[in-house]
Amino acid sequence: MKKGLFVICFFCLLWNTGFTQAIKPAKSQKAHPNIVYIIADDLGYGELGCYGQTKIETPNLDALAKNGMRFTQHYAYPVCAPSRYLLMTGKNSGRAFIRGNHEWGDRGDVWNFKAMEDNPYLEGQYPIPDSTITIAKVLKKAGYATGIVGKWGLGAPMTAGTPNNQGFDYFYGFICQRQDHTYYSGHLWENDNRVPLDNRIVDPDVKFPTDLDPLDEKNYEKYQQKDYAPDYLIKAGLKFIDKNKDKPFFLYYPTPLPHLSLQAPKDLVDYYHKKFGEEKPFLGGSYFPCRYPHATYAAMITLMDRQVGQIIKKLKDDGVYDNTIIMFCADNGPAFNAGVDPIFFNSGGPFKGEYGWGKGFVHEGGIREPFIVSWQGGVKPGSTSDLISSTIDMMPTFCDLLRLKTPDVDGLSILPTILGQSKQEQHPYLYFEYPEYGGQQAIRIGNWKGVRLNLLKGNATWSLYDLNTDEKEQNDVAGSHQDIIQKMIAISKKEHHTPELSRFIIPVLENESK
Repeated sequence: MKKGLFVICFFCLLWNTGFTQAIKPAKSQKAHPNIVYIIADDLGYGELGCYGQTKIETPNLDALAKNGMRFTQHYAYPVCAPSRYLLMTGKNSGRAFIRGNHEWGDRGDVWNFKAMEDNPYLEGQYPIPDSTITIAKVLKKAGYATGIVGKWGLGAPMTAGTPNNQGFDYFYGFICQRQDHTYYSGHLWENDNRVPLDNRIVDPDVKFPTDLDPLDEKNYEKYQQKDYAPDYLIKAGLKFIDKNKDKPFFLYYPTPLPHLSLQAPKDLVDYYHKKFGEEKPFLGGSYFPCRYPHATYAAMITLMDRQVGQIIKKLKDDGVYDNTIIMFCADNGPAFNAGVDPIFFNSGGPFKGEYGWGKGFVHEGGIREPFIVSWQGGVKPGSTSDLISSTIDMMPTFCDLLRLKTPDVDGLSILPTILGQSKQEQHPYLYFEYPEYGGQQAIRIGNWKGVRLNLLKGNATWSLYDLNTDEKEQNDVAGSHQDIIQKMIAISKKEHHTPELSRFIIPVLENESK
């Protein structure tokens, strides 16, 4: 198709969708914009400057929000693997194949880092089926070059669950979410091939030696090695953009930052050490010891922010920035262990973010996430949306954007909101069930948030919170709103489907759905 006719057809399409009544696109935009979706690992709602953070510096993400739209009621899921499954498929957790972190332990000693290095069969999580319809498969069929750089967590080597078997043309990074418990891993993966890194294999589950001075920074040098994985990830991401700049592409960039262990470049750690002052070290156990945990955690988030800036610069340098939708989110709320201090950083923002409320829990601090969308000429700069939305909305949104048939999903397209249009379909509710950390369930209906904890112990009692007046979920008003509780019960029966994998079964929900 000739360029002139192509542009005319594109603007005709925009007129028919009502887009011209909202934000006028930049002249360089095409009918098939590039999509860059960046997802952080274990990032709290309040850990970016544009969401209220005051200690950690995130200038690139703050600028992205200033140039685009900031969502205030966007949801993910309590932990890594299932959160990524929901994103990739658009299905809620009542129908999801993956509903928790499944390390597939019946293969052998999957938590032994030396064993994993010797035997790639021990890497990765339980694989999603080859029949899974992912965002990557849909976009690849539509003619997009599809790439993932970062952490996968939805399969293992030599299974149907590898990224290359799930619609991605290119993969570089951690196929296994256990492997990125250290940023000095023995290898990364490029497609189906291991790429060795110049690091010793050290299990993160170590404790600081009792015969050494824990206040001496030099005694922590052995926990820092040569090849820092995030440096290699950003190079691969930029290379993917450069290679595919002349065709539509989808780059899924699930950075492992700021997931534990606490490991960051020394210059950034020194910067925050000077800013925060002296602090108590983390002496290890489950994750590597760290001399300056506050400074290192902040450094990891600022490094993540720098890499977002590098991606934006590459898009501009390659002349494709105006035709690229950039989205940023996170997979779940902040961690609470191994030196991470959500209280010091007010990581949950307006929500509670400590243990029991952040990562691993269906409270707001565990599942409500920052979500930023920027598209030069397509999204109103500096705008904010309070639309109740979720990562399960990404599949239908991308399909709506490209006028593709949407697969069977539970999400809704939020494209009208992104483009500043008024006709936005609303979720009647959002549904969450989570079989770990005691078994949990949550439902959001308008301003109402229903929560059930300890389901694996047989608890069937709902708590109810009015998020308009009680964002921290401290005042249970279920007793005076039994009509809302009855709606929650009906939604639970409708949305819960018996999981295909027995480890995700929650007996209380099975009994109630009969």
